[in-house]
Amino acid sequence: MVKAWYEQLSEEDASFIKRFVLASGSLKDLANAYGISYPTVRLRLDRLIGKIKVLDSQEIVSEFERMLRARYAEGKIDMGTLKALLTAHQKEMNNQPDTERRQLR
Repeated sequence: MVKAWYEQLSEEDASFIKRFVLASGSLKDLANAYGISYPTVRLRLDRLIGKIKVLDSQEIVSEFERMLRARYAEGKIDMGTLKALLTAHQKEMNNQPDTERRQLR
């Protein structure tokens, strides 16, 4: 069984969420607490939202695909790399007998 999205977060992500909640959702206060700009906090939050959506998705059945898409959401890999790795993964899965197959987006 797949872990819940919050169980898959890094310690850094969990800390960010905790500080966000304790700042009552104020990105301005959070930016001040981290000593960074508002746009930087907004980008971090947007990436974290994307990562949570990936981790919580019921459509993604492959843990490898889930990990790749989470890294993309974090901004750690670019779209070209994501597509290349997912295509290679799909080819590998198609060569495996008795595996769940699905069309990659």
